[in-house]
This record gives sequence, C-alpha cells and structure tokens, in this order.
Amino acid sequence: MTEISERQLMARAAWLYYLGGLNQEETSARMGLTRARVNRLLRQARASGLVSISIDHRDIGLLPVENAIQQEFGLQFCICTPPLGLSPAQMESNENFAEFPQRAVGSTAAQYLRDLLTSKPDAVIGTGWGRTLNQITRNLAGVKAPKARFISLMGSLTANSAFNPFEVVQALAHATGAEGYFLPVPFIADTKEDREVLLSQHTVARSLELARHTDLALISIGELTEVSLLRQQGMITSQELAALRDAGAVGDTNGIFFDNAGRPVKHSLNDRTLAVSFDDLKRSTTVILSAGSRKVEATRALLRSGVGKGLIIDGDSALLLAEPIKQTPA
Repeated sequence: MTEISERQLMARAAWLYYLGGLNQEETSARMGLTRARVNRLLRQARASGLVSISIDHRDIGLLPVENAIQQEFGLQFCICTPPLGLSPAQMESNENFAEFPQRAVGSTAAQYLRDLLTSKPDAVIGTGWGRTLNQITRNLAGVKAPKARFISLMGSLTANSAFNPFEVVQALAHATGAEGYFLPVPFIADTKEDREVLLSQHTVARSLELARHTDLALISIGELTEVSLLRQQGMITSQELAALRDAGAVGDTNGIFFDNAGRPVKHSLNDRTLAVSFDDLKRSTTVILSAGSRKVEATRALLRSGVGKGLIIDGDSALLLAEPIKQTPA
C-alpha cells in the first residue's frame, strides 16, 4: 500500500472539512484519524497556504471609513478589514492578536491580487518585503497565472528571512506558476559610489527596468522604531534610526525613508538604497498595505505623497487613521 504524505493528508482533510461540509469529528472518522490529528492537519493546511479563505469585504467592511480615507487622500479605492475592536495595548499583549493585522491585510491583498490575475493573467507585479507581503504568499492557493511576472522593487540580498524580497517573489511565483525576478543587489549599498556601480551592471539594469514598469506594485510600510522589521533584521543600526528621526523621517517603504509629508528625507541611507523611486511607483497602480496601529503615522504620511492609488488596511488602524478626517469640517 502506498504511504500517504503529510501534504496529501492535509489536502484530504481540508477537502472533506472545507468543501465536503463535514465537521472535524466526521472528517476524523472518514479518514481514520484522531480528531486532534485532523485539527492539526487543518491548521497546517492554512499556515502553509494549501488552503486560503476568501471573505467578501463589501459585506462586512467599514464603508464610511473607507470612503472618508479614499476622499481625503485622493485614492482610487480603500479596503478595510473588519476591526477586532481592541486597543493597541490589548493587541500587542496577546501573541495571536498581535499578528492579526498582518494576516488580515495579507489575506485581503491576496484576494485583490487573485482578482487582478483573473482579469489580466499576464500582469507584471512588483513587490516589496515584510510580514504583510509574506502573508499574501500563504493565501494564493489555487491561483494559476503562468504568464504573469513578479519582480522585487528593491534590493533582494538581505538577511536570510522569509520576509525578504527574494523569498517573497519566489513564493508568489511558485504559488501561481508565474515567473519570478529579483534585483540581485543588496538592500542598501555601503556607499553612494557602490550604489552607482551596482546599478550600472547589465543584469541589475534589466531587472530594474522591469520593476519600473509594473502593472501593479504592492508595497508595505515600515515604522521607525526599535521593534520595526528594519531593526529586528539588523538592516539599520540604532544610531542610523535616531539620525533618520532627526532628519524628519517617520517611516519607510522599500527602504526609502520619508517625512510627515511623504517626501524622501535628506539622509545618506536614501542615497544608498537600491529600489524603485517614488516617481516610478506613481506611474504604476501602487497599492499600499498597512497592518498594525504602530504604522498609522507612517501610513498617513505616505498617503500624502500621492504614491499610492489604493490602500488595504486593517480595520482597527483604519479607524485611527480616519479620526482626524472625521473631525475636519465638511
């Protein structure tokens, strides 16, 4: 008898439970496994991206908040996920809740990407990096777009992490059967001169040209704190973080550090970052992904830049983002 692999078990359990309509007890009886084993298989199927769940945000979203944000920042669209209704402190004190914004925004962004690939199967899609982008890769089960191309919007030779641009592009390409391209250069060059040398390489120039002319650009936002991914991954030092704040920076996207008005700040790091520019992003349909209350200030600033044409944001952060808008007289 042929031995069934763990992935096959996950797929069978998921099919019986999600599509067959059986509950966990019925699924375990059908498969001859314990209920605990079935529960574990279903969790693994969701975590691995074998199963993705899509919920129509139009039936449960914050439509007035979405409209207020859209009008305030001149967006083509704004999508808010359902809020949990917890304070930032409550969210951060619970490990499951702390990661909820990234999971919610990543899942919603995956549905947006799924719709785009259905209408334009040969789309060129640029991606940044981070936890939220990584969540998209886990929610694209069943999507096939072999004519599509994914390209990193920034240098991909970063720390060995599932969140880095190379891994994000590879995971998206693998999930959809598309082609994957990346910028074969560091995230940040050692000097401005090194950056120019790297950009002059033919392989880099070709990849960068593709990244500058995407149909869709998915970018996330980084906050400038000690708990930000940039600091946790050791991409910048504490001294550089403090210097960026002194220069007026409130956040970054793709390694471009910007101020409260969404303008790149004058700092050596911006001269050394290898990534598409804000002008390039403005030419594309750039969708900003914002997950977590820590990023509200940076999100508001980047929206002021005019870079984004769309915003996908978790509901709790959207409510905070919209508070000053509501107070503005009509």
